[in-house]
Amino acid sequence: MSKQTQSVRDYLKDLQGRITSTIALVDGSSFLEDRWKKPAGDLLQGEGNTQILEGGRVFERAGCGFSHVSGPRLPPSATQHRPELSGAPFEAMGVSLVFHPRNPYVPTVHMNVRMIAAKPEGGDAVCWFGGGMDLTPYYGFDEDAVHFHTTCKNALDPFGVDKYPRFKKWCDEYFYLKHREEQRGIGGVFFDDFSELGFDGSFAMMASVGDAFLDAYLPIVDRRKNTESGERERSFQLYRRGRYVEFNLVWDRGTHFGLQSGGRSESILLSMPPLVSWVYNRVTKKGTPEDRLYKHFLVRKDWI
Repeated sequence: MSKQTQSVRDYLKDLQGRITSTIALVDGSSFLEDRWKKPAGDLLQGEGNTQILEGGRVFERAGCGFSHVSGPRLPPSATQHRPELSGAPFEAMGVSLVFHPRNPYVPTVHMNVRMIAAKPEGGDAVCWFGGGMDLTPYYGFDEDAVHFHTTCKNALDPFGVDKYPRFKKWCDEYFYLKHREEQRGIGGVFFDDFSELGFDGSFAMMASVGDAFLDAYLPIVDRRKNTESGERERSFQLYRRGRYVEFNLVWDRGTHFGLQSGGRSESILLSMPPLVSWVYNRVTKKGTPEDRLYKHFLVRKDWI
């Protein structure tokens, strides 16, 4: 393992620990740790630590996984923007999380930071970073959206004032359910195949996004976790979770990368909500809070 790779690995493992220990305090429950290894000889080999909290007071399901794997050939989902690396051996590591709250007024959140390195035959090793975070409310609040996006912007501004507008637009375009013609949530920031600041600068930018996660999300959790709700809100939450499942299975590159490369399915699918429902041709009444979610929040807009 190179010194550069080791530094990224150390950071990612520390980030996972900081996040899960903090969320455990917020929830009052502990994460289950599932340390796993895929032995040499598999299509994909490596190790990871999947940490999962289920049935908590605040979080119905909170999954946060670290993985460090390598394989003989990059899968198609990783080379669609880098065709010259098609079939190259690779190494990938990252932290990915999805937290599904119990209270419908607390939004679901996703965050991922990762590094991929590949070495094409006869060429030099190529390394790039990716990641971001996005928020998926069931009942939206302007102050929450502004806070989340402002925190993302503050994390990226030291690396160029162009980064937040670029990555915010990228997030809006990425987390879009084409088959529904619908945004998944209020967005955030997303970047991929990023190496333009060199290794040190690109790594630092990725780390800044990872370090900003708790500041972006926890104030929202604290504001909404005790909001009174009933069957109406719960029913809508479960229905909207269906959109989350649809995106992750149909469009998400990270899910596709893991499954195409022979990854560990149980860890790859930790992002799935514990309970979800689909309703055929559901119609939302005009003027309701549910209708406002569609018209005011599930649209592309500048929040700051």
